Amino acid sequence: MNNPWLFELGVEAESDVSGFKGIITSRSEHLNGCNRYWLQPKIAKDGKMPDGCWIDEGELIVLAKPKIKRPVSQKGNTGGFPSMVK
Repeated sequence: MNNPWLFELGVEAESDVSGFKGIITSRSEHLNGCNRYWLQPKIAKDGKMPDGCWIDEGELIVLAKPKIKRPVSQKGNTGGFPSMVK
C-alpha cells in the first residue's frame, strides 16, 4: 500500500485559505478520501496553549521542515504503555 499522506508529522504548515499556522501533530484519513491534518499553534506569549484545528490536505502549505523527531520505541510502538498491552 502506498503512503496516502502528503505531509510529515512535525512539519510547520499554514492553511492557504484561512492563514491558520501550526505544527502538524496528527492526521486523519476518511472513507471519502479526504485527508485532514491537525495544526497545533505555538504557545501564546501569555503561556497559554491555543486551540488547534483540522485542516484539509489540499489547502496546506509547508512553511518549515520538521524540527521534532518522532519517538520510536524498541518494540516499534509510539503510543506509550497502552499500546504495549496485549
